[in-house]
Amino acid sequence: MPGNDAVRLELDDIQSGALHERPSPYVGVYLLLRIDDRADGRALVRRLTAVVDTGTPSADPAHDAWITVGFTYHGLKALGVPQTSLDSFAPEFREGMAARATHLGDVGEASPEHWEQPLGTADVHVAIAVLAPDLPRFEAVSEKARRAYQELDGITVVWRQDCYQLPTGRTSFGFKDGIGQPGVEGSGRRPTNPHERPLKAGEIILGYPDETGELPPMPAPDILGRNGTYVVFRKLHTKVAAYRQYLRAKAADREEEALLGAKMVGRWQGGAPLALSERDDPELGGDPRRNNDFLYGDDPRGFKCPVGAHARRANPRDALDGDGSVNVRLHRMIRRSTSYGPELPEGVLEDDGADRGIIFVGVGAHIGRQFEFVKTQWLNDGIFIGAPSEADPLVGPVDGTTSFTIPQRPIRRRLQDLPPFVTMRGGEYFFAPSLSALRWLAELP
Repeated sequence: MPGNDAVRLELDDIQSGALHERPSPYVGVYLLLRIDDRADGRALVRRLTAVVDTGTPSADPAHDAWITVGFTYHGLKALGVPQTSLDSFAPEFREGMAARATHLGDVGEASPEHWEQPLGTADVHVAIAVLAPDLPRFEAVSEKARRAYQELDGITVVWRQDCYQLPTGRTSFGFKDGIGQPGVEGSGRRPTNPHERPLKAGEIILGYPDETGELPPMPAPDILGRNGTYVVFRKLHTKVAAYRQYLRAKAADREEEALLGAKMVGRWQGGAPLALSERDDPELGGDPRRNNDFLYGDDPRGFKCPVGAHARRANPRDALDGDGSVNVRLHRMIRRSTSYGPELPEGVLEDDGADRGIIFVGVGAHIGRQFEFVKTQWLNDGIFIGAPSEADPLVGPVDGTTSFTIPQRPIRRRLQDLPPFVTMRGGEYFFAPSLSALRWLAELP
């Protein structure tokens, strides 16, 4: 662990999913469970405590396969957590994602009445994530998870989603993902962007000072909250054929098609950022020492990377430094998104009817000022970039009348009538307790 870390995280008490970089490629599964019997629920937690992995760095390849567990508000209630403790959790967590759908822009086709059942309902209590670099290790770890709920009549698996990351690291839209994660003090892992210092530990893990210098609000008692974190889970169906059709219709040739796609995302498909490269450079995009080594301050008007591009909206870096009311570091989170469903073969422009997309997973200590702020203020609204009528071109709430501006000389280009390329299929807020908290939950009186 680097000696200059200002804080030492209790890594052997923190679940792997919060701080541990995922292997690449990997296969995985998300399971959602319902607790119908309190005693069986506590037995489940007791069994999971024995197999959940911690965030301690390791050179052991077996450490690249792990199990992570989280609970909804209703799940903690089903376990018998005292009401005084339940009331101490963040208000967004207590309400649940479905109750906050209008605030988040999950309306119309993306509204909770259209979500996959039982996502967003009181029947979702426990989430188990299993990840491994290959199928043999995945099956071995999956068996550990299965044994945790086997023969417990009061536990029911209510939803399952298989997921994966390709060796290329690309999503269903064809772009390399997972670039630009922040560093966290005390984690033992340095930032991928040398221009950014690590985030204070309390931005991600409860029980430590955050960027304000204060301890973030933490569930009570301390053993329940400390070393835990909140997890945002969203299933996003991607309309890949519609996306390709739109670019094909707006571009004069395949080269311009690739450029328009990169302008929307902020990176080329191979991962090279527009801030560093005027062409798709897979070698740059695949180099973790270089593909995140940039800021936006030298491109205030967005001639290299449009200010409305998805990656720049999600993390404006230093682009808002001139606005003293905005501290970008207060809105950073760790993203652990992954792909699901079959790829649409390259060049295919017709929808094949398959369900494919992205499972967005965001980790942080502040649901409100991290995920919800970014979603509502930066992705859904264009006021902060001076374009109030423009939403994020990929994940914003577009309705066929939204536009996207590409600054260029002598005249900017505006793409009109963007159709929705992503549809929310459901999600929830979870709390990922520490190992100590799991033991506390298992032994509740």
